[in-house]
Amino acid sequence: MARAGLTAARLVEAAAGLADQTGFENLTLSALARHFGVKDASLYSHVKSLQDLRTRLALMAGEEMIDRIAAAVAGRAGKDALAAFAGAYREYAHRHPGRYAATQIRIDQSLIAGSPTLRRTAEITYGMLRAYGLEEPDLTDAVRLLRSTFHGYCALEATGGFGAPREVQASWDKAIDALHVALRHWPREENSERNSERNNETNSEEKKDDD
Repeated sequence: MARAGLTAARLVEAAAGLADQTGFENLTLSALARHFGVKDASLYSHVKSLQDLRTRLALMAGEEMIDRIAAAVAGRAGKDALAAFAGAYREYAHRHPGRYAATQIRIDQSLIAGSPTLRRTAEITYGMLRAYGLEEPDLTDAVRLLRSTFHGYCALEATGGFGAPREVQASWDKAIDALHVALRHWPREENSERNSERNNETNSEEKKDDD
């Protein structure tokens, strides 16, 4: 393939395909150069380094993933939205293992500040959770619970980590049921201002009793 046809977008798209085929951890600039039939040096006009390529891939995959999640949760709320969100997340991880792995890498915050994809992901995720009546800092705690549950399940499933005879889909459905119950009965953390007000009221009442 002619070198003149290379662009950053084409490199990232090809990298996504290679990551899905051979694993994100095996994605290298040399492998990408071989895919296009060019020398490694030809890629540096479009990407700065392997880290740059992987960061671009992570952002592209993140956009793809949230697009699918957004379509799945549209018009839904409560448990229906949670199940749709989780299902779209898991399906993407199954269909695009290399791209999904890219979404899990840590990216320099300065590179994603103001990212439309990041804002949209936050809007959809936090919007779903606000339907359960959650506010900060409980929102962040709930997001971490969902992410660790979804990612842990997908990672174990991908490596054949579930050996019991129980059907994996049945356990997944039960996990969604459990998360729904947990979100409905979330142990909400009272903000410091409210705690301070209550402490002042308690101290005032105790002082009156002493008098």
